[in-house]
Amino acid sequence: MKLTLFVGLYLLCTVAIGLFAATRVRSTTDYALAGRSLPLVMVITATFATWFGSETVLGLPGQFIKNGLEGVVEEPFGSSMALILVGMFFARKLYRMSLLTIGDFYRRRYGVSVELCCSIFVVLSYLGWVAAQVAALGLVIHLLTEGYVSVSNAMIVGTIVVLIYTVFGGMWSVALTDFFQMIIIVIGLVLVAYFAGSMAGGPGKVTEYAVQNDLFRILPENNFKSWMFWISAAITMMIGSLPQQDVFQRVMSAKSEKIACYGPILGGSFYLLFAFVPMFIVIAATVGAPELASKLMADAPQEILPTFIKEYMPLWLRIMFFGAVLSAVMSTASATMLAPTTTFVENVLRNLMPLSDQRELKAMRISLVVFAIGVLTYALLMEGTPIYELAAMAYQFPVIGAFWPLTLGLYWKRSTTLGCWLSIIAGSAVWIVLSFSGLGEEFPALLGGFLAAGLGQVIGSLLPLRANRECVRNWQENKDKYLYIAQ
Repeated sequence: MKLTLFVGLYLLCTVAIGLFAATRVRSTTDYALAGRSLPLVMVITATFATWFGSETVLGLPGQFIKNGLEGVVEEPFGSSMALILVGMFFARKLYRMSLLTIGDFYRRRYGVSVELCCSIFVVLSYLGWVAAQVAALGLVIHLLTEGYVSVSNAMIVGTIVVLIYTVFGGMWSVALTDFFQMIIIVIGLVLVAYFAGSMAGGPGKVTEYAVQNDLFRILPENNFKSWMFWISAAITMMIGSLPQQDVFQRVMSAKSEKIACYGPILGGSFYLLFAFVPMFIVIAATVGAPELASKLMADAPQEILPTFIKEYMPLWLRIMFFGAVLSAVMSTASATMLAPTTTFVENVLRNLMPLSDQRELKAMRISLVVFAIGVLTYALLMEGTPIYELAAMAYQFPVIGAFWPLTLGLYWKRSTTLGCWLSIIAGSAVWIVLSFSGLGEEFPALLGGFLAAGLGQVIGSLLPLRANRECVRNWQENKDKYLYIAQ
């Protein structure tokens, strides 16, 4: 009962912080990018919180204890590398363009048609990602209330809480709550790791178990098929995260170009290191409570960690852990609800009707509510699907439909609108064929779609057609205006 009371107070505190942040919102730039005014420490916490969500605290440990590091190559290794790559190769160029959404880049570089298509790919990718956060909120609240609140009802409660502060404060609420929640995450999980390690007999015993069960093996079997599926898993989040609006918003909210570059690099590096803490805890739980682990391993590995904490840890430590879990999930959920709605309004709705700044701000808030309802419905329908799988499925759309137009658009002057369309068509076609046929069992659909999309972009852009020549000439004439607009 005390634990449930604490969680309720914690949720109210988070809402209060988010609503306080809402007082800073005056325009769409404030709502979508926090007025481009965040200092380095807040960009680091925001980018760290981008990934440290349900899949890291709940999905990742269960996946790791079953399959070792090889089974978690896409998360956290792929996702942390995505943030580092953003800081190294994308942040500087995109920050200078003074964009509101990643979709704005596609419009300036290729025109409205590509903007609409790529934006739709980006929006669709968030369905599974946000659903994973909603599912985690439901699971945690269900466990905390001793099953009194069903998982389905708990999903509804969690979604409403996140929605309340996000719909009013936008990116300002996300940034301030991320900063507060990251402190809870770090302190809570470090303390849990210390006590769990002690219960298991010390770090040496935990490491010994991992070595004996070959959990530190990260590379696949040495054959072509295994390597192709391993590479496909690695690029799912590493490549699929690059053209994503939530990453873009957190990086572009920085108050300077230098901070926009360093923030995601530091945030991604810290995330990779800290993601090992939940993995350490789940091994300690398996060593310290083997009966519990064996009972849940087959059917519900993602419940090993929260159940272990709930049954074996003192009250104050349970409070710290579930506070950390709620912090992780809510910080990711708020940003991933905001990202697709800003993309939809800015890059889809604005092309259908004229919007003043205030009408656009209102449209973003309404769209956020509609998207939250849609995601909640999807999460309820997919109830029972492992959280790790829900999160991983989300990033396949940008890999085949948005990565190449973004990357080549920034770094290759010959990239054209026709190349984009051929990239999207070829990548999608190959992905569909491999996904819905037996061929996908021999060669990964995502990797096939990714390679086909890249080849399509190059071939389509190099075709000796008038449309391609005009696209290249238009970019040459306008690139200085677009790339250096913020300077």
